[in-house]
Amino acid sequence: MNRLIGKARAHDKAAFQQLMEHQGKAMYKVAKAILKNDDDVLDAMQETALTCWEKIDSLKNAKYFQTWITRILINHCNAIYRQRKKIIAEEELPEAGFRENGYADVEWEEFFRNFDEKYRTVIILYYVQGFKTREIAEILQVNESTVRSRLMTARQKMKEEYAKDRVLHIADYNEEVLKKAEGSM
Repeated sequence: MNRLIGKARAHDKAAFQQLMEHQGKAMYKVAKAILKNDDDVLDAMQETALTCWEKIDSLKNAKYFQTWITRILINHCNAIYRQRKKIIAEEELPEAGFRENGYADVEWEEFFRNFDEKYRTVIILYYVQGFKTREIAEILQVNESTVRSRLMTARQKMKEEYAKDRVLHIADYNEEVLKKAEGSM
C-alpha cells in the first residue's frame, strides 16, 4: 500500500487507480450511510477521487491515507447533502423516491432509518470500516469523547431497535400460533 501511495504521489495514474479501486467498497459504504442515493454516492466518490489526485502531494504521511481520503469523502458527501437539501427545500418537493436496493441494503436502511446521520456515520466508520475512535475523531473533526459518546448512543439505540423488532416478531408468532390453535378446534 505504501508503495502505491508513493507512486501515486509521483503522479503515477495506474498506481492511483489501484488505490482508488482498493478503497472503493469502503468509500461506497461511508458515502451511502450519509447520502443514501446511489447517484449522489457516485458523485461524491468521483469528486473525492479527483480531489485526492489533485492534492495527493498534501498527504503528509502514507499511513494516514485511508483517514485522509475518508475525510475528503465525508466533506464531499456533506456538500452534496446540503446542496440536495437546499434544492428540495426550494422546490418544496416531498422527500420520496424510488430506489432499487438489494435485500440486505433494504434491511440495513430500514434498521437505521431512525438514526441521525451522525450516529450512522460513526457506526459505519467504527464497525464496518474498522477505524479507531481517535481516527474517527480526526475524520469527522470532532473530539474523541464525542465519537465515544455517539457510539454509546448509537449502540443503545441499536439495542432498543433490536429489542423492539424481536418483540414485534414474537407478537406476530404468538398471534399466528393462536390462529392455528383456534382453527384446529
